[in-house]
Amino acid sequence: MAATTFPEIGNAARVFHALSDETRLEIVRLLSHGERCVCELQGALDAAQSRLSFHLKTLKDAGVVSDRREGRWVYYALNRDALDEIAGFAVAVKPGKHAGSCAQACCS
Repeated sequence: MAATTFPEIGNAARVFHALSDETRLEIVRLLSHGERCVCELQGALDAAQSRLSFHLKTLKDAGVVSDRREGRWVYYALNRDALDEIAGFAVAVKPGKHAGSCAQACCS
């Protein structure tokens, strides 16, 4: 059986922080359907450009989203690896997952 690996706690904390806001979670939900132009996100969220920029920067700094420029437009997409890492973290810390072993917890 393959050992479960824990993502670096610092990385997990950055991603969880980025996902701890309703607007940012809504951005992630919208991007789960595919890449979106910032203007599409602005319309869907009915958000001011400055507010949206702040939230997108937070998600980008945490590695949750990536961006690309095409002319004067910026397109955002989810970083599947970052979300997979968080899903892996959630699985790794699920109660009962360790079957009596606490090698990575308290008794190493």
